Amino acid sequence: MSRLQILVFSILALAWAAPVRAAPAEQPLKIAVKSAPPFSVRGPDGEWTGTSIELWREIAADLELDYELEEVSLDEMIEGVAAGRYDAGVAALTVTSEREELVDFTHPFYTTGLAIAVSNKRDPYWRGVLETVFSLAFLELIGALALIQLAVGTVVWGLERRANPEQFPDSPSRGVATGFWWATVTMTTVGYGDKAPKSAPGRAVALIWMLMSMVIIASVTATIASSLTVERLDARIRGPEDLGRFEVGAIASTTGAAFLRDEKIVAQEYADADAALAALTGGEIEALVWDAPLLRRAMVEEPGLSIELIPGLFQRQDYAIAVGEGSALREAVNRVLPEKVRGLKFD
Repeated sequence: MSRLQILVFSILALAWAAPVRAAPAEQPLKIAVKSAPPFSVRGPDGEWTGTSIELWREIAADLELDYELEEVSLDEMIEGVAAGRYDAGVAALTVTSEREELVDFTHPFYTTGLAIAVSNKRDPYWRGVLETVFSLAFLELIGALALIQLAVGTVVWGLERRANPEQFPDSPSRGVATGFWWATVTMTTVGYGDKAPKSAPGRAVALIWMLMSMVIIASVTATIASSLTVERLDARIRGPEDLGRFEVGAIASTTGAAFLRDEKIVAQEYADADAALAALTGGEIEALVWDAPLLRRAMVEEPGLSIELIPGLFQRQDYAIAVGEGSALREAVNRVLPEKVRGLKFD
């Protein structure tokens, strides 16, 4: 037997004797999820439900994908999918340019927008009236009117103190006080008739003062009414353009927080929805910016929140499934996604 034949025989013998090993089983996909009712909800038993979860299950069944769900935070979801620790991220996940730099997204399966939630507790109207009446501007106005009345009263007293000493005493202290009283009741058109100039110069001044008083009273009334109206309007949020004048909050890492940063609006960021809603109902903030369907669901689940939504949406939000950059899963999901979306109710 030649050396070549011996070598071939030895190799075949070793191969025959080696134990047969099975091919490693394919690992299930790891899918990152987070709580975002009504899109993804973890029940007390640990079971995940919600429209996004249902959508993924139908997609996975159609593509015959084996997978397991793992709850993570929003930041962990994006970073984990980008790093390859997760094969996909499923929740109420908005497509943004910043996230597109890290991961790929499937076609959107839901379109909504941001909304503003405010407390529905209203301060009584009289509180605004008191705040206006005791404001510095109002007190300055009253002081200015008092000085004008004092000046006019002093002039009338100076003209009447000799011609009409019974009503306008010659004593400076009593006379000026009397003139001030006459100027005040005349200006407010509630004159008692106990004081009236008798001299021609005094009556001329009185006539001019009565005409001026009509203009002054009308102006003061309009100013007060305008101040109260403006205050009530300023105390209301009608849209995103008003947020800069109020204490605003958002949930960290959400598109609501990103919108406020882009608009240069200072906002308090909270770790999760529970903390943000508690801050709103507790008066720590005056408005909360968040995705509209998530806010509506929070209001349904907790009717005692005492909040309401400002009408109208802004900053369009497209929800999609996140996958790794260049992942073949994206194309596979996109092929079946339109069919699976039909008939699903997302809010």
